[in-house]
Amino acid sequence: MISGDAGPSMGTGSGAADSASPEEMQPPKPPGQHAVSVLWSFGKCLATLLPVYLAGYFGFSISLVLFGLMVYMGWKHSRNEKVMRLRSAMYVLENERAYTTANAFRSKQELPPWVNFPDVEKVEWMNKILQQAWPFMGQYLEKLLVETIAPGIRASNTHLQTLSFTKVNLGEKAMKVVGVKAHTEHDKRQVILDLYISYAGDVEINVEIKKYFCKAGVNGVQLHGMLRVILEPLIGDVPLVGAITMFFIRRPKLDINWTGLTNLLDIPGLNAMSDTKIMDAIASYLVLPNRLTIPLVADLHIAQLRSPLPRGLVRIHLLEAEELTAKDTVIKGIIDGKSDPYAVLRVGTQTFTSHTVDSNLNPQWREMYEVIVHEVPGQELEVEVFDKDQNQDDFLGRVKMDLDIVHKARVLDEWFNLKDVPSGRVHLRLEWLSLLSSADRLSEVIQRNQNMTCKTADPPSAAILAVYLDRAQDLPMKKGNKDPSPMVQLSVEDTTKESKTCYLTTDPVWEVAFTFYIQDPRKQEINIQVKDDDRALSLGSLSIPLSRLLASPDLSMDQWFQLDNSGQASRIYINAVLRVLYLNEDASPTSPISPHPLSPGSGHGEGGTTSEVAPGGVSGAPKPVPTRPKQTTPDSDFASEGVLRIHLVEASNLIAKDNFMGGMVKGKSDPYVKVRVGGVTFRSHTIKENLNPYWNELYEIILTQLPGQEIQFELFDKDLDQDDFLGRFKFNLRDIISPQFTDEWYTLNDVKSGRVHLIMEWLPRVSESARLDQILQYQAQQQYQNKAVPSAAVLFVYVERAYSLPLKKNGKEPKVGAEILLKAMSYKTKVCERSTSPRWDEAFHFLVRDPKEELLIVKLSHSWGQALGTVVLPLREVLSEQGLVLDRWLCLDGALPESQILLRATLKILDTQLAVCRSDGTGEGSEDRDHVIHRRDTEPNLRHRSPLSQLVDQSPGQVKLQIGYSLEENRLFITVLSCRGLPACGSAKDGSDPYVSFILLPDKNRTTKRKTNTKKRDLNPEFNERFDFDFSLEESMQRRLDLTVKNNVSFMSRERELIGKLQLDLDQIDLKSGNTQWYDLVEETN
Repeated sequence: MISGDAGPSMGTGSGAADSASPEEMQPPKPPGQHAVSVLWSFGKCLATLLPVYLAGYFGFSISLVLFGLMVYMGWKHSRNEKVMRLRSAMYVLENERAYTTANAFRSKQELPPWVNFPDVEKVEWMNKILQQAWPFMGQYLEKLLVETIAPGIRASNTHLQTLSFTKVNLGEKAMKVVGVKAHTEHDKRQVILDLYISYAGDVEINVEIKKYFCKAGVNGVQLHGMLRVILEPLIGDVPLVGAITMFFIRRPKLDINWTGLTNLLDIPGLNAMSDTKIMDAIASYLVLPNRLTIPLVADLHIAQLRSPLPRGLVRIHLLEAEELTAKDTVIKGIIDGKSDPYAVLRVGTQTFTSHTVDSNLNPQWREMYEVIVHEVPGQELEVEVFDKDQNQDDFLGRVKMDLDIVHKARVLDEWFNLKDVPSGRVHLRLEWLSLLSSADRLSEVIQRNQNMTCKTADPPSAAILAVYLDRAQDLPMKKGNKDPSPMVQLSVEDTTKESKTCYLTTDPVWEVAFTFYIQDPRKQEINIQVKDDDRALSLGSLSIPLSRLLASPDLSMDQWFQLDNSGQASRIYINAVLRVLYLNEDASPTSPISPHPLSPGSGHGEGGTTSEVAPGGVSGAPKPVPTRPKQTTPDSDFASEGVLRIHLVEASNLIAKDNFMGGMVKGKSDPYVKVRVGGVTFRSHTIKENLNPYWNELYEIILTQLPGQEIQFELFDKDLDQDDFLGRFKFNLRDIISPQFTDEWYTLNDVKSGRVHLIMEWLPRVSESARLDQILQYQAQQQYQNKAVPSAAVLFVYVERAYSLPLKKNGKEPKVGAEILLKAMSYKTKVCERSTSPRWDEAFHFLVRDPKEELLIVKLSHSWGQALGTVVLPLREVLSEQGLVLDRWLCLDGALPESQILLRATLKILDTQLAVCRSDGTGEGSEDRDHVIHRRDTEPNLRHRSPLSQLVDQSPGQVKLQIGYSLEENRLFITVLSCRGLPACGSAKDGSDPYVSFILLPDKNRTTKRKTNTKKRDLNPEFNERFDFDFSLEESMQRRLDLTVKNNVSFMSRERELIGKLQLDLDQIDLKSGNTQWYDLVEETN
């Protein structure tokens, strides 16, 4: 016997027939209907294969088919996810008790009757009412859509005249109220209810436009959020409530399942966009500051309910963050990098974005924002921190808090831990500004705002202006005696806001409210322009100085105003209310903007050096003030480093790497040199097509005399792809320290031939300034190809400690770091823990070109943000000290009068044998100089060149270029500005016809080749032509500029005469700064 649970295929007897499902009990389909279903299936298969066939027939690329398939798969995946989310939400709502019991309590026992939830209460009785009334709500919605909305849509557009709603069904799943929270403590004349609603319904609404055979619709909606319902005013008559106001404090979560033609909105990308647009439409009616007000009694001042005055204003000081997560990691996370953090702040529909701090895990923003608060409790401040990236920004954490906390505290200055990330916190100062209906404190508020120094796009506000635009009457007609469609533009200085448009009427009713931030109501005014909807025809204007509001009772005006430049009877009804923003000083003893007031003898608070609690001693018993040292105590090896000077002169007999025809024809090489010493790499410029290159470049480096240190030299041939090896050699540093001066040719290793000529000197250090003038004179006579200037001295700086630094703006002790700068070189110390008397004990060194002119700058700051003081030390003061050593306390500028820093500055003059030779007299000095340089001319086959010999040759001129990279446009730009000093060439002895041509190598297809216009008979031409290239920054730095200046000769000669060339590797310049510079042209040499 077959069981009743068996499927229909398990038997063919009576048992099987008895157990068959109701569908199987139905009579078989007629043959015609079966044939139609078969044809329909065949048609769908044919429609699926048709695009593939058409693509092949018309010769389209297979990529189009693959792209269509990819879009379809994305749509299918997104749609399946929506259906699963909708089904899951429906299941949870239908089986809430079983789901909660299984997941939360792991037991099916009911909670005891004494358990209650006083904050948010469950209202099952309301859900039962909604469930019972849901079908009737569906009938009302269907009647509303079919009889009211559809005719309005058909009348609005000729293309929609055949639109109709074919199906309207709210479904069986009613909206549920998950919980209710009541607020009755704020105002005795109102009741506030927060309804936590959740709707996952099977609503089905289909619409059709028969003219275009278009069908669309919705099959399933999810909506979750908190709806605030305000019952006010409470009255002593039926129905006891004057009106009901509803709105969402925060944007609810919405998910829509589309059908028909709107299935396209489920394609990834369009999905989020469509839901966002619909959510924006809902927000324009039901999300703060917008409200839906339903009056229940007559003669009610509805404007005050629809647009009440704000509860207050919160001033948000986004100060800083620390210990953020590093997102810009290197080598797939093996090496931690930095982040480029910025913050996004949201309060309702108000959103602000801070500036981005590059490569910093402890950013300083110091920005201020102002947000209007309409509802407390309820409105929240949300701060999200992101890492700025080129594609998608990385999440660094968030903070959420109810602004009712700020309302109660008045001033809140705290560090908030970031959620949903391993580490990080953000420092906020939040101030609650009350709204005063009197102008008595206005001058005090304006004066306080003028003393603020925070970074902010807009100055602090002293007041807010709320304008309720009600209606207008008897506006003038348009030309042709037509009714206008009026709208209103309201402006306060640079801020302009627009009302909605009331179509085809001279008596419009707007009933909208606007809010403006006011910096000084004594000097500002509000301008009102009534215009037709085309914004071109003015229907009237009005200007109201805000000083009139200051003289009005309660700082408000609620009246009709006569319109200027309009009809004789044209007028507009406006309710304008001004409120002064006041911060209660009693709640804020310390301002975040102005420095913390210090009383004499305060000792700088906790953590300072003047007052500390002795461990194990009597509570509050201070330690004696420690005696400050008068001088620094550096380590014994301080200022023991030396300076190595390397003069790369030339090379000879290098091997040729750029061969032709498989090596049958010998070519040249494009050599350059890499010098590695002490962890630093120097690279020379590349000399084009030369086996005997002459570089004449100078490098200097400060080194510690450690045993085993080596200097490595490598030569390469510059190529488009991979540079070829031309040889190497190395030697020990002690081989130079012992003789202090060498001038030799070095043979290249690992290659067949090649030599390099070097002049190296371990510079003696002198602690007296008598030799400085001779060294500066020698230095001024030297010229090198890489524009290097020999250093005249080396400066050693030891930063030990600081004393009595100012507190932070919030009254807390700072985390102090010191930055030491000398021209373009800068170093930073560690950041000390919170203290007004930090100690670093760190040493630094600098190469100095001219001690008589240069300045040493030391800047102190809190975590590289808030400045705490600066000291500027001219090095000529060190020259006047005994032994060229300055060691004492220095006063800090921009700090407290007693703020000081203790440091040592030691100057060592760099003597050189070459300067000694030149100082012995003009004649003898030149002979000695020749003797020193001629030490390398022991090889008869090697030619001798003085480093200054090339300067005598005629220069082919210079070209002025601006080369940079625009991060906003993601483009490399090269601007050819001008040339100067070009030689006259060809038959035109009185001038040339120059133009500039260049290419960015490597470029096999020559797509980057550019050319300027030709300037006739001009040896100092001005071009001012810019060329852009769509390269990334990394790709730009890998390019080499190959530029030539040519003379445009006559057409008959069919040749162009070369004036000069320039080879420039773009990785050797700072593309981000986009600096303008003159570059020397060189003649083409073989």
